[in-house]
Amino acid sequence: MDLDKKIILFDGVCNLCNNAIQFIIKHDKKDEFRFATLQGEIAHNFFSTRNIDMEKTDSIILIEPNIAYYVKSSAALKIGRSFGGIWSLLWILELIPASFRDWIYTIIAKNRYNWFGKKNNCMIPTPELKSKFLD
Repeated sequence: MDLDKKIILFDGVCNLCNNAIQFIIKHDKKDEFRFATLQGEIAHNFFSTRNIDMEKTDSIILIEPNIAYYVKSSAALKIGRSFGGIWSLLWILELIPASFRDWIYTIIAKNRYNWFGKKNNCMIPTPELKSKFLD
């Protein structure tokens, strides 16, 4: 596992989440990210070492090894800003209080299966992308 890479934990059965991961891979020109599902061993270890209840977590999580981790809208904004260019302007949205951003994020997260659908299994990466996925 690349310890210098940022790790994104995501819902592997959510169509919206899987599409977001495909978008991130496409825009990750600096190869900063690796991916793992919330349903996998890496997420399980992450939650257990921090005493986080996995049943209450339905958010994207960005882990910056040896620095910090971010959830919900803060994670999404940090990921987007990493793409550079016009995406750097996402910092403006960080001026909105996190509680309000996360409220909107939570509404989308609670309805994501109804609005975007759900897979029976976690996404299986293509052979070309397999190295980007940790579990």
